Amino acid sequence: MAGLHELLAELDGAEAATIAPRLLGGVLSVVGADGALVRLRLTEVEAYGGAGVDPGAHSFRGPTRRNATMFGPPGRLYVYFTYGMHVCANIVVGAEGVGTGVLLRAGEVVEGLEAARARRLGARDDSELARGPARLTRALGIVLGDDGARIGQVPPDRFGFEAAPVPPQRIANGPRTGVSGPGGSDAFPWRFWLVGDPTVSPYRAHRPRAR
Repeated sequence: MAGLHELLAELDGAEAATIAPRLLGGVLSVVGADGALVRLRLTEVEAYGGAGVDPGAHSFRGPTRRNATMFGPPGRLYVYFTYGMHVCANIVVGAEGVGTGVLLRAGEVVEGLEAARARRLGARDDSELARGPARLTRALGIVLGDDGARIGQVPPDRFGFEAAPVPPQRIANGPRTGVSGPGGSDAFPWRFWLVGDPTVSPYRAHRPRAR
């Protein structure tokens, strides 16, 4: 199986919405701070376009201190804090300086179940361990300080990825989950998932937070 950088080289110049479904079925490997290895098969992702293109993307208004990694080299993790409590992670894709990425929304833990279970004590069963972007990062042991980390090979790197493209008929797409404004509309059907997989998170349209 090809690694992430080989896949991105194959898709050089492609938009995030073209790259995102090619990540499905691939296995992301992370060695956490505790030394435990967890490997996860991606079952759900969301594509985000670049500056001035995608109103739902963190990069839409250009580079900031928070989103700087999105504008860096592809093949790195863009990790950020959201809602004051959750850590989420994207894989930076596309050309450097454009600001495109793919949010890792859900997956199936295929190795390191005990470590993932210990990190996700609230999960009712194994299908819930990484169902949702914040659950995924916790199960894998990804933390805010991992922002900008290069995805290479495991071992020796902490982060690795092996591509395993799935047949197009197994992939569905639709509007992105919880994105406000135009970015959450049918104009951006950039959420991709494996049909019928129990680890895929339920779709939720954006709802303004109560103040």
